[in-house]
Amino acid sequence: MTLDKDAHIPLHIQLKNEIERKIMNGELADQIPSEREFMQKYNVSRSTVREAITSLVREGVLVKKHGKGTFVSLKPIQNWLGHLSSTTEVIRNMNMQPGAQLIEFHKVTPPTYVKEITGFEEAYFLKRVRLANDFPIGIEQHYYPLSIGGLLANYDLNKITLYNVIENELGIQFAMAKQKISCEPIPSGNETYLKISPNTYVLKAERTIKNQMDEVIEFEEAYYRSDMYSFEINLSRKFG
Repeated sequence: MTLDKDAHIPLHIQLKNEIERKIMNGELADQIPSEREFMQKYNVSRSTVREAITSLVREGVLVKKHGKGTFVSLKPIQNWLGHLSSTTEVIRNMNMQPGAQLIEFHKVTPPTYVKEITGFEEAYFLKRVRLANDFPIGIEQHYYPLSIGGLLANYDLNKITLYNVIENELGIQFAMAKQKISCEPIPSGNETYLKISPNTYVLKAERTIKNQMDEVIEFEEAYYRSDMYSFEINLSRKFG
């Protein structure tokens, strides 16, 4: 890819986005090229390269090691598909500090496909950015029945772990969950929350949770940076 010197987007931002794209695609891993190599490849000045790299270091995507160079610093968050765990638990298991930033919380008429899955004619819609060490790793969108959403309105949604509150404080027990994971472009308008380029492919997770009476108590759509997640499944072979 060549950078467009006539575009309204500054060159250092274009280069920053290109480096992020290569990291997301696995083209860059471990140590990245030197400043001179970037200058030659993209025909830009040293200051342009330094601004791009400095931005990525500030965001935690890259890390500089004295006397060695600049390296990709993203750590994959391990997530076992067979266990119903919250994002907060997953982040803590990686010895990182979980966090959340509330975007929306209000009553909605759910989209048709959500109605078909949940049976909700009305629902509370909750949308948050999830953070690991203050770095955005995902966007989570939840639909709750009015009975649960109304109770959640009493909590600080920037701070709580939803699963803990629902199970331990509201006394609503999870019985089973169904989860689907796919790879899709980030929905338009959401890329800024994750500090990624438009049309970047992310991991999309859909999760439906039911109680012991087979009632849906949560439907979630989530979009996670694919460079931050890896999945592990325990497999066994049956003999005979």
